[in-house]
Amino acid sequence: MNAALLAILVFALFAVAYRFYSRFLATRIFALADDEPVPSRELEDGVDYVPARKDVLWGHHFTSIAGAAPIVGPAIAVIWGWVPALLWVALGTVAMGAVHDFSALVISLRHKGRSIGEIAGQVISPRVRTLFLLVVCFLIWVVLAVFAFIIGTLFVSNPGAIFPINVQIVVAMLLGWLIYRRGVPILIPSLIGYAVLLLAVFQGNAVAEAFPGLGEVSVGTWVIVLLVYSFVASVLPVWLLLQPRDYLNAHQLITGLVLLSLGLFVLQPEVVAPAFNAAPEGAPPMLPFLFITIACGAISGFHGLVSSGTTSKQISCASDARAIGYGGMLGEGSLGMLAVLASTAGFATFADWSSHYASWGAAGSLSAKLDAFVSGGATFVAALGVPLATGKTLIAVMVIAFAATSLDTGARIQRLVIAELAEAYGVKPLTNRLAAGALGIGAALILALTQAGGQGGLILWPLFGTTNQLVAGVTLLVVSLWLQRQGRPIVYTLVPMLLVASATLFAMLGEVVGYFAAFESKAMLAIMGAIVLACDVWILLEGLRLLWRERTTVQPAGA
Repeated sequence: MNAALLAILVFALFAVAYRFYSRFLATRIFALADDEPVPSRELEDGVDYVPARKDVLWGHHFTSIAGAAPIVGPAIAVIWGWVPALLWVALGTVAMGAVHDFSALVISLRHKGRSIGEIAGQVISPRVRTLFLLVVCFLIWVVLAVFAFIIGTLFVSNPGAIFPINVQIVVAMLLGWLIYRRGVPILIPSLIGYAVLLLAVFQGNAVAEAFPGLGEVSVGTWVIVLLVYSFVASVLPVWLLLQPRDYLNAHQLITGLVLLSLGLFVLQPEVVAPAFNAAPEGAPPMLPFLFITIACGAISGFHGLVSSGTTSKQISCASDARAIGYGGMLGEGSLGMLAVLASTAGFATFADWSSHYASWGAAGSLSAKLDAFVSGGATFVAALGVPLATGKTLIAVMVIAFAATSLDTGARIQRLVIAELAEAYGVKPLTNRLAAGALGIGAALILALTQAGGQGGLILWPLFGTTNQLVAGVTLLVVSLWLQRQGRPIVYTLVPMLLVASATLFAMLGEVVGYFAAFESKAMLAIMGAIVLACDVWILLEGLRLLWRERTTVQPAGA
């Protein structure tokens, strides 16, 4: 099968979905209006609540949700064949993931920019708020530790990426100062900054060779440096680093996606992986684990945390939520689709692919997943005349940039969630952003350093996919309850909620049972998995019971 043709079909589906389905949701379901009040203007504080232009905020949102997960997930899920992986990315994105992200953003806008966990307390009960926020804290705790390890691993294996990533931070802060303190229009400075970033990418390998000590820094040291940086980024005003950095990242990442796509169309590679591979060695059953393995590339609870944690506090016009929420997820779906194709058509022969995906254990390691995308993507870019080594640096920088923005945003969300919990229970010291940020990053640092090399987060990483999808299910349940009380149709959020929640609960139950069966070696996974599963079952049962009771007893006007 021609990979370029598959890409065209998926891009066409995304275009149609945005043109018609997202407009239907915006006008008929959520009734967005240009003149409705927004939190960024009502509660503007210069730190978290800061109005932003639509294109700038789209860049922040897209790069924050598009971390390493939409690359890692598809790069392992193709072991079951390219057809199920590509179908789940394409259909899951338009019917579930984009609806989830968009609806989480809108409901947060209508609740003064509060997080989805805080809104769950208002819509369902204060008890649910606590349970949900605890699950969210666990999810981000793992994300911070693991993403720091991923970036550190890529720095060690691709030292040419270190220089451009650090240049990006400096350029972003300068850009933020120019725009918000000097009043300079964003277009020209951002284009100059982007040109500097591109130059840094092409000079990255030369700098690494000139300073060989950069390549000798261990992964564990990078993890410490990255998490300390994340603390600083999480407490700085959003306009100084987060907004401009993600805007620059969006330029860079869109360029990367365009180059990957153009290279794909020029190269016209054939997909060498099998269409279906029902029983790979050592792999769990495709159903329901396909829906868990490809999380962020189709639907992700973390996206709802970004939508309600940072993005909703920066939207300057409510109608922008359609392009940012729904459109941003289409960008991530495009990345997931390219990850599928790079991992199936980026290999020269079926034998090469089979060697890489010989078993679940061989393909499931972190380095194997990242290498499949970086190498396959570099092959696509090389078709445009870019040297293969430079292409690998370009793709590696793109992956690091995705992961780094998720790391920054995750640290800020964790700070806000801790502050919300502290406010609810009267723990005044933790409502301070420095204290809350230090607690969140400190916990991630402890987790990361529980194993040599900063890889402690990988202990709990097997729980990420199921926890992430359960958070998505709860988010859609909260939105469905809220829509019902507004007298609006709930089928467009309730059906995706039932699908993702049922598949994930079944998968997580199987995981937890397996962890308890091997308790001596997987005690932490077993205990934390059981706690998360119990919290989510409680939340879902309480929410569904309330949804059913309200629907069968008191119908809102206009329902």
